[in-house]
Amino acid sequence: KFASKPAAPGRADMAGLALSLVGSRYVSGGTSRGGFDCSGLVSFVYSNFGIKLPRTSREQAAWGKAVEKANLQKGDILLFSIHRSGVDHVGIYVGGGEFVHAANTKKGVAKDKLSSGFYVKHYVGARRAN
Repeated sequence: KFASKPAAPGRADMAGLALSLVGSRYVSGGTSRGGFDCSGLVSFVYSNFGIKLPRTSREQAAWGKAVEKANLQKGDILLFSIHRSGVDHVGIYVGGGEFVHAANTKKGVAKDKLSSGFYVKHYVGARRAN
């Protein structure tokens, strides 16, 4: 189950910006509207709200405070371990059990369900600004 608590001010706007980027290209190392990788997308969204994040998914996994899955709010950073041990993929929770992420070169920036078997299997946690 996912939280239905109202998002803190600005968090709905953060989710809205992430959603507006769906369809953008995936570019390895990308940090702009010209193309994003996963941590570049998260950094880009947060920077638009005056929050400077570390650049890599591994560094973002240590930033802020941990959040339980049942308490997710719009704008939270979702952490995944897909290819190796440790966090190697991140996305932004947008509410309703969904998140936006720079998936890969084929899908680009996409919205997916956190309940999808693939993402359930690889989900390792979430972080929120202190």
